Amino acid sequence: MSPQTASDYSMLDTPDVLNVLFHPRKSSGPVVGNKDFFDVLIPVEPGTRVGSRFYLTGPDRPVLLFFHGNGEIASDYDGIAPFFRSIGINLIVVDYRGYGCSDGSPTVAAMMADCYRILEFVESWKIEEGFAGPLIVMGRSLGSASALELASNCATRIEGLIIESGFAWAEPLLQLLGVDTHRIGFDEASGFANTDKIRSFSKPTLLIHAEFDHIIPYTNGKALYEACGATDKTLLKITDANHNDIFYRGLETYMEAIGKLADKL
Repeated sequence: MSPQTASDYSMLDTPDVLNVLFHPRKSSGPVVGNKDFFDVLIPVEPGTRVGSRFYLTGPDRPVLLFFHGNGEIASDYDGIAPFFRSIGINLIVVDYRGYGCSDGSPTVAAMMADCYRILEFVESWKIEEGFAGPLIVMGRSLGSASALELASNCATRIEGLIIESGFAWAEPLLQLLGVDTHRIGFDEASGFANTDKIRSFSKPTLLIHAEFDHIIPYTNGKALYEACGATDKTLLKITDANHNDIFYRGLETYMEAIGKLADKL
């Protein structure tokens, strides 16, 4: 049985927050018969499955479980996955409820509970399919919340952590997105607590952040790096990049840093 998140995220499951935090897009699928990837619907509760896309390299290579940003879906990574494959990483991109070919509608509480069930599914899949490489968890932007939830509570099951464009504090992000945090009575103690969660993770960690991120400022990446409990940790600043072009502006150094972390494991 998967562990349940102990935190109560009900304060964030209001229309004010959900309408700006999630931007689900649907896709047809799951796709079958593609030689470059395969799609899997992962059960997260009875009658509800979330979509995922597996881009595989080899059974002895690291497996990277990736939680994407709020306006993305797994199929958006079709053009990016070859870069991960080129450095020998098995990439698994997972959607949230209501995204891609997933069932249901996204909520914060569901997102934070589902990440445990997704991790358990991937662990079982690795065993069944003979994929023996280390498991790395990565989260981009909103996905940093899921990744850090797992890093905080399932550290013994994860060999490495990558946070890209992650947020250290929820309130400034919500305010930027147009949420009146005072009206809904929000405070950081009732939020995601990403900074607190990363303190407890002591395994190799990579933080990547754009110098001119216009949604989640670089100070967030720096704060997460400083709070991180790992002795083996790296903060990579992608110069002249913003939140949405970070990968392509920093492609070489971005992938080099991920490759170095994977090679350590």
